Amino acid sequence: MTKKLGDWGEEKAVNVLKQGGYQVLAQNYFSRYGEIDIIALYEQSLLFIEVKTRSKTGYGSANEVISKSKQNKIIKTALCFLENNPQYSDLACQFDVICIDFYQDVAKKVQQDMSKLIYDLEWIENAFTLDQELFTL
Repeated sequence: MTKKLGDWGEEKAVNVLKQGGYQVLAQNYFSRYGEIDIIALYEQSLLFIEVKTRSKTGYGSANEVISKSKQNKIIKTALCFLENNPQYSDLACQFDVICIDFYQDVAKKVQQDMSKLIYDLEWIENAFTLDQELFTL
């Protein structure tokens, strides 16, 4: 998948969040541990969101590709965000995945105009959780 397609997927995810009344606090937040695609605020919850954009293949859909290692990197990066932004430390935190799946033959044909790309979007809330005893910075 190209970076352009990944950026397109993140843009679609941000649009869905904003339409739902979520406040996007950060995109592509980096720490020494990794990156979080989107950090959003909704009511009293802070969401750390991984966006997966990929073609549908025989190897599973986008939500099946968040490895334990990737989860650990996201969680550690979320802890860094909270350490650097203590104003959010009292909020409930959740780790979501927004999956954007499209058909592989379509993706190969997409070059410049992605406005006509047909895709499935699935938002998996609480896709994984923070296991306190496993994580220290």
